[in-house]
Amino acid sequence: MQLKVLLYYMEKQIDDIKAIREMMEKSSKFLSLSGLAGIFAGSMAIAGAAFAYFYLLQNPAATDFNHWQELIILVADALIVLTLSIGFAIYFSWRKARKRNQKLFNKPTLKTIYNLALPLMAGGIFSIVCLVRGQAEIVASVTLIFYGLGLINASKYTFEEIHYLGILQVVLGLLAAIFPCNGLLFWTLGFGLCHIIYGLILYKKYDLK
Repeated sequence: MQLKVLLYYMEKQIDDIKAIREMMEKSSKFLSLSGLAGIFAGSMAIAGAAFAYFYLLQNPAATDFNHWQELIILVADALIVLTLSIGFAIYFSWRKARKRNQKLFNKPTLKTIYNLALPLMAGGIFSIVCLVRGQAEIVASVTLIFYGLGLINASKYTFEEIHYLGILQVVLGLLAAIFPCNGLLFWTLGFGLCHIIYGLILYKKYDLK
């Protein structure tokens, strides 16, 4: 009888510890990030890469990236993909937060955005400089590496899976630097396929709870 009572109190203490841990995570981490945001962001990236290939890069030898018209099309394509991805991320995260009676823009959210935005801004400016100088072949590598560093930097304020996604992006960025002729392929794998796979993982692991 005493053993049963002891086991009961031990289980209760374990449950209390789990509850405290969940409360601490909610107060210190951005947990409203939805896996659906990654799925839609990956889909948008694949669509943008397909546009870039079929309209600009289908014949790389005939494409002169020094022409402002082609630069403007590339930048516009990237901005549309980025805008739609951010829009879907905000919408699905807001919907998830509302279902859980949580605030979307709290202190952990702002920390996540800040730590992600710094490398992204640096990488974006560097990419524009490369385009202006006619070095478009390294833009895929630059965007992947800086984006990966941003994910790694922000992962301590959200799900740990984001850390591994960041490492994968950096690896793909380095491969894109080694094989610049296949830069668009690595870019599509990183921003497209990897986002979809990780989005599915996050959705199954966290959103369906």
